[in-house]
Amino acid sequence: MKRSALLLAPALLLAACTGTEEVIPGPRVVLLVDGGVTLRTLAPNDGLNPAPISDDASVALPPASVPAVSVDTLPTGLQVALTARDRVEARGASLAPGTPFAAPTFTPVCFTQVALSAARNRVLALSACDNGPQQLALYGETGTLIWTALLPTFLPPSPGPDTPPIRLAVTQVNGVDVGVVARPRVGGGSEVVRVAVTTAGNAMAEASAPLPTAAIRDLAPYGADIVAATDSGLQKLRATGEPDATTALGAFGKTRYDRVWSALASSRSLLMAWPSDLGNGVAQPLRVWDGAATNAATVASFTELRDVTVTLDGVLYVLTRTTLSSYDTVYGLTQGNWRARPLLSGLNEARAVTWLLPPAVTPAP
Repeated sequence: MKRSALLLAPALLLAACTGTEEVIPGPRVVLLVDGGVTLRTLAPNDGLNPAPISDDASVALPPASVPAVSVDTLPTGLQVALTARDRVEARGASLAPGTPFAAPTFTPVCFTQVALSAARNRVLALSACDNGPQQLALYGETGTLIWTALLPTFLPPSPGPDTPPIRLAVTQVNGVDVGVVARPRVGGGSEVVRVAVTTAGNAMAEASAPLPTAAIRDLAPYGADIVAATDSGLQKLRATGEPDATTALGAFGKTRYDRVWSALASSRSLLMAWPSDLGNGVAQPLRVWDGAATNAATVASFTELRDVTVTLDGVLYVLTRTTLSSYDTVYGLTQGNWRARPLLSGLNEARAVTWLLPPAVTPAP
């Protein structure tokens, strides 16, 4: 489907239902910057529109909530889930404090990381207070608490430049919500914990015993699977939780990747991966795969890449520690022309990026 059709479809639907012409502005970009203390929106206009970008809003987060962890688009596209240190809440286009998600059953709450399902209708948050246990809270898209879980005792190895990070993912297996936690293991590599309820409707999920695996650098949902970024490429996880070398995605080769993201855009499921620069200042390629091509395509090379997001019409936004830029995946994947567009520079410790659809506006008669 062409981008114009994707953008016009909601407007046509609203016009048919209301008898009035609805104006649907383009997606806004939502940024978490200043080390997680500021939420900011940007209206970059369409990538083909040479008009200058406009900075819509900038909101400081409450002291008890910072540093915030992430900001992610919810299924309607009209709200984002802001994961702060002390809570998760839904915020709309104004970025004003919104509807809090249900408080978890455990206290205190110290959210450090979050992951969304491929459909963005599940939000899995990890709480890890200083000297406290690791606990999970799984939410539905409206902020209802589905379950919580206490993870097995975590003995972190001594930190080092090659120590794997803690990473989360959530998916559904036979209709059951399953959370996966990969964390570094003493002696090297990672360990994987799978979490799910054993009886439908239970408010407490059960965690498996930690399973030693090769180093896992990142996790992302891709369709019904979870993909792990490993030192030998991207591999799907087995049902038991460990990476399965027989399912390695050949389009990405056997290169080490440290970050992996997935997105639904322009009727395609995209998978993106980036090998960390490990702080050495050497730009590394961000690669994108549409699930069909023999090889993943290279968008551009980056240092200090922090996050990426893809809008429904296929615009890829890439956030580094100090910059924001956009790329056109529709043309990039079909013609090799990514239509690179620098948007912002001089950002301070940027952390996360996502997109938001503003509400439809009905012009005055």
